[in-house]
This record gives sequence, C-alpha cells and structure tokens, in this order.
Amino acid sequence: MRFLTAFAFGIVFGCGILISGMGNPAKVLNFFDIAGTWDPSLAFVMGGALLVTAIGYRLVFRMNQPVLAQAFTLPTRTDLDLKLVGGSAVFGIGWGLSGFCPGGLIPVIGLGTDPLITAFAIAAGIVTARWMMAQTYRDTPAKA
Repeated sequence: MRFLTAFAFGIVFGCGILISGMGNPAKVLNFFDIAGTWDPSLAFVMGGALLVTAIGYRLVFRMNQPVLAQAFTLPTRTDLDLKLVGGSAVFGIGWGLSGFCPGGLIPVIGLGTDPLITAFAIAAGIVTARWMMAQTYRDTPAKA
C-alpha cells in the first residue's frame, strides 16, 4: 500500500511539474534572469506549492497518527550548521547553472542529454558528499 501511495503521489507531482513548465530548464533560468528575459511564473508555482503545503500540514497535524505509519517523523534539529548552509548553496548554484532541480529533473530525465548529464552530476555530488562526510567522521576522535 505504501508503494502504491508513493507511486500515485509521484505521478501527481510529475504531472504538476510538467503542466507548470518547471521541467523546462529555460523557464527556470529565465526566472533568474531579472535584467533580461525575466519570467515570474516560477514564483507563482512556488507560491501555489507553499499554499497547498501549508493547508496540508494544518490538516495532517490534526490527526493522531499518519495513515501509513505508526508515528510522525519530524526533524528535531532547529539550528543552522555548515552542512545545511553549504548544501543549500551548492543546490542553488547547481539549479541556477543547469535549470534543473532534482524534483523537476526526474519527470524529464528521458527527454535528452541535458537532463541525463544533470542527473549524473547530482549523483556524483551525492556520492562525493557522502564520501567526504565519512572521511570527516572517521578522522574525528570520539568524545568520552
């Protein structure tokens, strides 16, 4: 049941990405080109997503437990650290250079070489980050 639910949500998300045009990197890059061919439609897509998310959180958190899990799993950390800020910066730079964020990339991955190159770059970034974190934790002495 969880697989089917995740699959259905993925289909809805992918259709939303395609209908909104966010699978087109030119549309995304034009949002960042304020002095040139600026296209504000990405702001409307993000605003709509924020509105749906806000309503969804209100409805879901009124429930005692999730429908497909035993309990809600929420982050407990509230501080900003170098990993969060650095990862956000790398994500933003990659999005601005390629025009693809991972969510918008997946529905269009079979449409050409640009999405494939971006997907491989994202995968390489994930592998590199995990390797670097493993090296950092390996070299850090344990606290008593």
